[in-house]
Order: sequence, then structure tokens, then C-alpha cells
Amino acid sequence: MGLGNPGPEYAGTRHNVGFEVAALLCRSIGAREAERTRTYASWRTEELTVLTPLTYMNLSGDALAEYDERHGLSEEDLLVVVDDVYLPLGTVRLRARGSDGGHNGLWSIEQYLGTDQYARLRVGVGRGEEELRDHVLSGFAPEEKDVLNTALDAACEASLVWAKEGVIQAMNRFNTRR
Repeated sequence: MGLGNPGPEYAGTRHNVGFEVAALLCRSIGAREAERTRTYASWRTEELTVLTPLTYMNLSGDALAEYDERHGLSEEDLLVVVDDVYLPLGTVRLRARGSDGGHNGLWSIEQYLGTDQYARLRVGVGRGEEELRDHVLSGFAPEEKDVLNTALDAACEASLVWAKEGVIQAMNRFNTRR
């Protein structure tokens, strides 16, 4: 599940790197759009489903709840991809579980699940000088694009390794300094 905010005004913002990873993943595996509801969109292959909420970031748990009600879901089968302002730009960090770290999208998901026992992949977007809200809703500077694109590629690959080989293998391969 790649998190972000819906709508063209949020495209390309730091808060939407989860959406960007989801789109990249769908292209790389040839996933086709499968379903669009009030709260989420999904793409599928035989082995993998990719979700993006159609809610705002702080309501991501609502999208997961509707998907779970329709299709069922276990925490072991969930990887959530989000931006992280506390990681330097371009850093990719995978965890098997953990706190929301102040991220409203993760907080919303944990409220729905009632646990923090699910995998999350954080993509570092850096911390700017401006207010946090303004920073996460801002775009990337031209000089940041190469680092961002490398991180998006790594996050896509980490997601595939997580799906095929498990969280430990993915953590061992991708939680290194780049």
C-alpha cells in the first residue's frame, strides 16, 4: 500500500512518494487496475495487489478497512510505503513493525489494525526549514531529482524482495547506507 494524497495538486510532493513507488511497482510488474472504490484503488497481478488510498493521508486506515472488508487482509501480507522527513533524502528503510513515528498515514492504519505489527518501507524526503506541513506538501528541487529517482527505484525493488523473499531478506539487502 503506497500512501499519499489524491488529486493533481499533490502530485510530485514529498508526501506522495508512496504513490510514486506504487506506480513504479505496478509498471515494473505489469499490474492492471482491478478495482476503484470510494476509498481506494487497486492494481493486481496473480501474485500481488497494490493499493493506493483515495482518501487523504490521515484517513489511510479507512481505505485499508474497506479493502479488508471486501477481500480480507492479514498484517503479514501488508507492506505500507510512506515518506519520512526524519530520514535524509534518498534513504530507504524497511522495518517489520514499529511505531507510526508521527506519520499520520501510519497512525491511521494502526488505528484500524489495532497494532503496529506490519511492515513499513520509509523513503527519506529530508527535513526542510519550513513548517512540517508545508515541507511535505512541497515538491522536490531539481537538484534532488536524481537522488529521489534512485530511492524510488530502490523502494520498488525492496517491495518486490519483501513480496517474494520476505521482510528479513529485504531488510538485509536494503537497510544499508547508500
